[in-house]
Amino acid sequence: MPNVDGVDFSTDGARIDRDWLWDELIEHTYWGKYRTRAMFDHQLDQAWRIVGAYRADDGAMIGFCRAVSDGVALAYLADVYVARDERGHEIGKGLVRVMIEEGPGRDFRWMLHTADAHGLYEQFGFAVPDATYMERPCRMAHIRD
Repeated sequence: MPNVDGVDFSTDGARIDRDWLWDELIEHTYWGKYRTRAMFDHQLDQAWRIVGAYRADDGAMIGFCRAVSDGVALAYLADVYVARDERGHEIGKGLVRVMIEEGPGRDFRWMLHTADAHGLYEQFGFAVPDATYMERPCRMAHIRD
């Protein structure tokens, strides 16, 4: 696990503070606002892998990411989030490292969508897709807006 002072990283899905995470993603992200609570819970329940970041002193959740995968060759990184007052301490870097470098998918083809934090993901080998990558955009109007 990464060495970030005062932070514990865990892949134990039972530790996830779902209420805190739901409130944070709905309130402070551009990508999570379309979800209902039922959709959010389903995404967590069906995730291939989950990583949480917790303050070592009190165990409070301060960061999160999840992935979906076929478990063999490819994975999608989603919902990378660090509490606003905890940013700037390499917690996001720790989350991504545990997820993609220290887990069972370290050799997979990883994908993600982001409108920011490109510098973070580039440190882990993410780059603009090449000509072999195609995508069908989401048809749900409330996600496109």
